[in-house]
Amino acid sequence: MIEIERKFLVNSDVFLKQFKTQNRIVQGYLSSVPERTVRVRIKGQKGYLTIKGKSNESGLSRMEWEKEIEVKEAESLLQICESGVIDKIRYDIEIGKHTFEVDVFDGENKGLTIAEIELQSENESFEKPKWLGKEVTGEEKYYNAYLSKNPFLKW
Repeated sequence: MIEIERKFLVNSDVFLKQFKTQNRIVQGYLSSVPERTVRVRIKGQKGYLTIKGKSNESGLSRMEWEKEIEVKEAESLLQICESGVIDKIRYDIEIGKHTFEVDVFDGENKGLTIAEIELQSENESFEKPKWLGKEVTGEEKYYNAYLSKNPFLKW
């Protein structure tokens, strides 16, 4: 499956008045090389194993494969991940016909808030809420795999 996604910084906390759901996410990386990342995640009460390929030139598209796994399996896999665990709260916000996932990072990435939107095509238009800031699609330093090794607080 190809994932088409755009990322933005968030310039205010107004989105907190609009969210439908929220979940704590803890994730680590079994592999964080740019050609393929292998991520273990616990989101709420579910575990996931995800493999992502390298992004295309625009940074908008890449192959993604994800499988739900038992939380106990995810907890075990987190124990053997590379150093640097990502801890964040994800807020799902519906704007028009799209859902923005807004991640408010904690731990060593505290102070960083990023919004992502998944699209059907790279050229698909979408409504941009006022709290959406600078677009950072394709900027490696905003990828979770990068943040796990180079946390926001050390920039």
